[in-house]
Amino acid sequence: MKITIKNCNSIDETKIEIHADKLNIKYGMNGVGKSTIVKAIELATANESGDVSDLMPFKYMDKPKAEVPQPSIEGLDAINTVSTFNEDYIDQFVFKQDEVVSNSFEIFIKTKEYDQKMEEIEKSVFDIRETFKNDARLDQVVKDLSELSNSFGKPVKTGISGAAPINKAFGKNGNKVQNVPESLKAYTPFLQSPENVKWIDWQIKGNNFLGISKDCPYCTSPTSEKKETIQAIGKAYDKKQIEHLNNVLKALEGLGKYFTPDTQEKLGKIVSSPDCLSPEAENFLSGVWRDIDTLKDKLSVIKNISFFSFKDDKDVEDKVKQLKIDLSLIHHMNSEETKSIVDNVNQEIDSLLKKIGPLQGQVAQQKIEIQKTIQKHNKEINEFLKYAGYDYYVDIEEDGDLYKMKLKHKDFSTSIINSSNHLSYGERNAFSLVLFMYESLSKNTDLIVLDDPISSFDRNKKFAIVEMLFKRTDSFKGKTVLMMTHDFEPIVDMISTLRGKFEPVPQASFLQRRNGIVTEIPIARDDIISFAKVCTQNIESSIQDIVKLIYLRRYYEIMNNEGNEYHVLASLLHKRTAPTLDRAGNVPIPQADIEQATENIRKRISTFDYTSCLGIINDDTQMLSLYQAANNNYEKLQIFRIINAGNLPDNDVIQKFINETFHIENEYVMQLNPLKYDSIPQYVISECDDKLSV
Repeated sequence: MKITIKNCNSIDETKIEIHADKLNIKYGMNGVGKSTIVKAIELATANESGDVSDLMPFKYMDKPKAEVPQPSIEGLDAINTVSTFNEDYIDQFVFKQDEVVSNSFEIFIKTKEYDQKMEEIEKSVFDIRETFKNDARLDQVVKDLSELSNSFGKPVKTGISGAAPINKAFGKNGNKVQNVPESLKAYTPFLQSPENVKWIDWQIKGNNFLGISKDCPYCTSPTSEKKETIQAIGKAYDKKQIEHLNNVLKALEGLGKYFTPDTQEKLGKIVSSPDCLSPEAENFLSGVWRDIDTLKDKLSVIKNISFFSFKDDKDVEDKVKQLKIDLSLIHHMNSEETKSIVDNVNQEIDSLLKKIGPLQGQVAQQKIEIQKTIQKHNKEINEFLKYAGYDYYVDIEEDGDLYKMKLKHKDFSTSIINSSNHLSYGERNAFSLVLFMYESLSKNTDLIVLDDPISSFDRNKKFAIVEMLFKRTDSFKGKTVLMMTHDFEPIVDMISTLRGKFEPVPQASFLQRRNGIVTEIPIARDDIISFAKVCTQNIESSIQDIVKLIYLRRYYEIMNNEGNEYHVLASLLHKRTAPTLDRAGNVPIPQADIEQATENIRKRISTFDYTSCLGIINDDTQMLSLYQAANNNYEKLQIFRIINAGNLPDNDVIQKFINETFHIENEYVMQLNPLKYDSIPQYVISECDDKLSV
């Protein structure tokens, strides 16, 4: 696909090509516009309109919208979803409190095969689940039983916890709603109304104003004879206690038909008694609560029956048999109403037992596949971590009905909590890249974007990451991937030295920006050459002779052949009247040696003559003409260095850049020819132009 981007940040226009189903590497210096291209693709695919107006260049921001060209991107019609790896991904999606990545289950376990097997298991238990779906009573019973069970709180050895709602409702005071004290009978209609909690709250709040006046704060009539009675409500009744009482009574009323007549009668006596709970009453209520909980738990398990109901059991048939409800052993709930529900559920369980063989096989196969998946991912990631030199490893563990990836250290067997506190910046990036790969694969994203992912790693880790991302079976191999980078090393590995190891062969190109226009130049295998070959190619090319001499001197230098030929050229480029063996110009080269060196240089550059070339180099007018006629920035920089060798720009950064480009200190062993792939930033050339007043 061919993408055109216009008027986005520092890019006036660029046209790049992304080849489907392979890795596309876009190599360029910092500041060329790589991140802008990524942002434009992200924004355009994030909304239906493809709006990228957020990337409006600064030079247009203070001008009316109608008067300036608008940011735009074209050519993404085939792309609907994009996954981008950048710092935002690291911050938002990985290294959570209790797992390495926040959605481990979806990324590593929930594959298409997993879902297919789950569907098969769901079909086997379909009838049981449909029983709940089609019988509204079942859901309501489970809900009501849960509410009533919660009234008993957590079990304690002595029976019912003092903090349990049912104890707070009846424990110390009995049922004072049905048993209003004689002195407060006049308030019976209010105390027994459905709004009694609100009324008690309202009445007690009014008591705070009784001291202001002798009159009632509600009706202003005298209260001297009724004051004690009014205040007695607050002493006898507590709003929260009545609230607990109402809730328990309501729950019991809704579940009454599910209790046996005998249990209903005894519960009625206990909850309507004016006395606090006796030990016998507590014991009885504890038994009722145990039966409620037993039935509730059984029905809940059956209602939610799935693969996870059996994943920890070796014998699925035995597990299903245990799901049957023996109502004769839940004697408080053994009513006709409960029996009608339980019989229906038990029938479905019997039906499931008749086809238990296929279900047992499906569950067993799913368990095997999950373990294989876990072992596979653990092995792949841990091998990467090991061979990349990291002391960490991961382990995908069960966590309820889910699975989570935990991070561990080889010196510490327990999972690491808050792993971001322990991992270095580089370690976090490495983990994040691998996790990003698995997440993108699980989503089957149309386009995967890597924004300068590996530049900060050392050589061993770089290749370990590249191998993990693009070479293995479960990797980005065969996916449409756009990788932006200012690191040349992956291109050397994947396009040249290890070309046969990466299939399909990645597509690489070089990005360069001149005056707002970003140009893409393809990089083929033959373009990746040694620096010695760069020198040889350029000496044999049609570039200016002075620049050829620079390359020949550098060729001798990199080949460690600093003989007379090297010293002749070095003397020339440093504008010495005659060739010397030292930089100070104090040790002349014998004439015979100069003649021999000149003859050898002419074998490569036939027009070479020391005196003639020196005349050109010393003539600023001729050199300035050569500078202006140069075809690319690299030539310009070489010529500038000769013109202004002793008068470079004042800025140390610019000086270092010019000197290291002129010499060989930091050159790659393998690189691109700078005459074709112009890697000299425009701002450096602008400084040179200013110095020469061009």
